[in-house]
Amino acid sequence: MNVDIHGAPILFEIPILGGIPISETLVVTWGVMLVLTLGCIWLTHGLKVRDISRRQAVAEFLVTTAENFVRTNMGEAWLRYVPFVSAIFALSICSSLSSLLGLWAPTADVSTTLAWAVVVFVIITYTKIRSNGIGGYLKGFCDPIFLMAPFNVLGEIFTPISMAFRHFGNIVSGTVITALVYAALLAANHALFSLIPGAVGQLLGAIPFLSVGVPAVLSLYFDWFSSFMQAFIFCMLTMMFISSAAE
Repeated sequence: MNVDIHGAPILFEIPILGGIPISETLVVTWGVMLVLTLGCIWLTHGLKVRDISRRQAVAEFLVTTAENFVRTNMGEAWLRYVPFVSAIFALSICSSLSSLLGLWAPTADVSTTLAWAVVVFVIITYTKIRSNGIGGYLKGFCDPIFLMAPFNVLGEIFTPISMAFRHFGNIVSGTVITALVYAALLAANHALFSLIPGAVGQLLGAIPFLSVGVPAVLSLYFDWFSSFMQAFIFCMLTMMFISSAAE
């Protein structure tokens, strides 16, 4: 199977558009967005003021949790960013957990996390210009002295890059470590039971006894805990950078 420059499998190409490759990253990402959109529509359908359903109770709980999350870390004046932060958080978690279904995790593609980071960078720049004006924004690069301007410019550029590669690197490293451990367990299983002579040893060596349990434990960390943690960190950095840009 062909892969793109980021290592994502290419499913097919669109000849009409000049052979644009459609990678599994694009397909899974749009699938995740579709699932999240349909989930939101289902949760918010038929809202009532009294005698609310369990579905509405779940929806209200999620909205309240998101509002408290943004209010605690950014302040009351920044509640307009609740939908944006919530969308990134949900998309990040669902994209990372898609690997549990045997799909390519979009967050294992640096183009995905870099696109999110670029959007955050645009918002940060917009907030700085809106708060301080273009002159104040440009003057900030010369703080505390003019000689620091090149370093401040590099620091501004590296902000989205560091956010993207932090998220991408942790997801990919977890995938690689899990695959290496699983391969090592298969090899150890074969080597252990090959000590038994004859067909019995060959039969037992072909059954992955040692692979039962350990990969599942690793999955709890690298797939579940790490996915939630990376989404949390990315959103925390997003809120911190945006709110500090107005200072």
